[in-house]
Amino acid sequence: MRNQLRLNEYKVLFYRILLAYFFYFTTRVLFYLYNSSLLQVESITDFIALCYYGLAFDTTAILYVNLLFILFSILPFLKNTSKSYQKFIFYLYFITNLLAFATNFVDFIYYKYTFARTTIVALEVLKHETNKATLFSSFLIHYWHVFLLFILLSTCWVYLYKKVSVKKSLVSKKVHYFGFSIVGFLFISLLIIGGIRGGDFKKSTRPINLLDASKHVKNIVHSDIVLNTPFAIIRTLFTNSFEKTNYSNVTDKVITDKIQPIKQYHNNPKTKPNVVLFILESYGREYIGALNKDAKISNYKSHAPFLDSLSQNSLIYSNAYANGRQSIHGMSSILAGIPSFKDAFTSSPYPKQKIESLVSTLESEGYSTSFFHGAANGSMGFLGFGNILGIDNYYGRTEFNDDSQFDGFWGIWDEPFLQFMKNTLDKKKAPFFATVFTVSSHEPYIIPEKYKNKFHEGGIPMHKCVEYTDFAIKRFFDEAKKQPWFSNTIFVLVADHGNQVFYDEYSKPINRFSVPIIIYKPNSKYIGVDTDLAQQIDIYPTILDMIGYKKRFRSWGRSLLDKKSSEPFVINSTGNIYQFLRGNYICTFDGKKALGFYSKDDKGLEKNLIQYRNHEMNDIELHCKALIQDYMQRVVDRKMYY
Repeated sequence: MRNQLRLNEYKVLFYRILLAYFFYFTTRVLFYLYNSSLLQVESITDFIALCYYGLAFDTTAILYVNLLFILFSILPFLKNTSKSYQKFIFYLYFITNLLAFATNFVDFIYYKYTFARTTIVALEVLKHETNKATLFSSFLIHYWHVFLLFILLSTCWVYLYKKVSVKKSLVSKKVHYFGFSIVGFLFISLLIIGGIRGGDFKKSTRPINLLDASKHVKNIVHSDIVLNTPFAIIRTLFTNSFEKTNYSNVTDKVITDKIQPIKQYHNNPKTKPNVVLFILESYGREYIGALNKDAKISNYKSHAPFLDSLSQNSLIYSNAYANGRQSIHGMSSILAGIPSFKDAFTSSPYPKQKIESLVSTLESEGYSTSFFHGAANGSMGFLGFGNILGIDNYYGRTEFNDDSQFDGFWGIWDEPFLQFMKNTLDKKKAPFFATVFTVSSHEPYIIPEKYKNKFHEGGIPMHKCVEYTDFAIKRFFDEAKKQPWFSNTIFVLVADHGNQVFYDEYSKPINRFSVPIIIYKPNSKYIGVDTDLAQQIDIYPTILDMIGYKKRFRSWGRSLLDKKSSEPFVINSTGNIYQFLRGNYICTFDGKKALGFYSKDDKGLEKNLIQYRNHEMNDIELHCKALIQDYMQRVVDRKMYY
């Protein structure tokens, strides 16, 4: 009778699933060790608590990944205990588990750049790359230790799996065998359903998602310890975060008063200067000395001497932030004033619509428009989004047409590509609008061989790349200022997002989004340091205000030159939580309600003041809700224009 009840099979199944929990715990520990400077847990007890909360998310991921394995382990095929069937089970188990397991290792490194667990959106971005094999081999070479850890732990997993095996048995009483199998199937199915939903059989109304990790932590960044990467990918695989939102206390009047989604400025006379916009890859505010004079960072060192020099004759924003976490987020935020929250707007079902942007508004004023990116044409999805915006000319690695200047990974080195851009602009008829997205200040942190003794690594590998790109920009300006178009051109320099952090100040959750905004026009009044809150989506209305654009247009940002029409604010998202900065406070918001309020100077989000709620806090939360509601409605209803 014992063999007919399949108890040995169920015990071994339980053991094999338990192994997955053990190795997920191991990667959680390693994830923390690799990113401890960003995650900073105060004690072992706190870390153990985070691991405990992570069990629910591990359960969901493990059960999803092992659904087929569990199914084939419990279905009554009579020959389940045979050697050939168990071999099939072995391969099914490890093919599925090791693929999912590997994604955790990616975040040992990738987390330093995105500050969030990897989701399906990252794979959407990657599909545009033509050199995936090169990028993958580069990752293996530069982070060989991560690959080695994966091999060692996987080998250990296989070894432990084989230590306990199913005992071969023959079925003599099929009634008992099938009867017990049905009961076992129903019981295990019930456990799987409960586990996938988060383990709450009593009151769960929906499966747990990424947002639920935040309810277990005091410090929001610790939600990334609670989560695991397979869970983050699975939960975003078939989801659409772009859904209409209707808050009970947000009316059309509230949206008009708080957000003013339709802007119109009359601050400057109408002019038609050229506009050249630099989007600097991964160029965090941390690297530029002119933007850190009041940061009070001990032993601070700048790595951008030219930008420091340019800033002396520019209007610079020392309290500016990105509205997203990835390069494509930066493009949509800067060019079209469209921030990205949980998911990139460009990866949603809604980017293919009429979009009012810098491109469309300037083209309506007679500007020609160009986009320059030294990577393979179409990389990062820039070409596709550029076509949606209606950019006239796209110049990429194909148009540069000289692969002797290819860095071997991402694209053409910044110095020669910016010279190519300058030479191309020399032939343009004014007025023109040109955007360049640089490539060299990026992992794997390499610079041209001829400059290896000129630019040095400094505290982190990124520093030499930052210095090289700064030099490339200087070379561009040195040559461009010889051209007649230069004196009548507005130059705007901003980063898409930050990158490697050296100073503790920039490892704080809010400052991870810090970017430079520098506006330079030769011999103009636009000089000085502005400490007001600023963000990428403000660039679009600011340029239109500068040139005296008189028409109404859609924008969630504000003109940084206009100090009367609207109050400065910043909004972005960790991928799970909205962060909204305005006035005296920082608000963290989960999409339904405020989770916390922090002093505007508490960039580390260390002291939650929500128990001391006041009128200003309530108004900030309302402001945040109004922006999210208008954003979602306009995106879904395809009303991204005036």
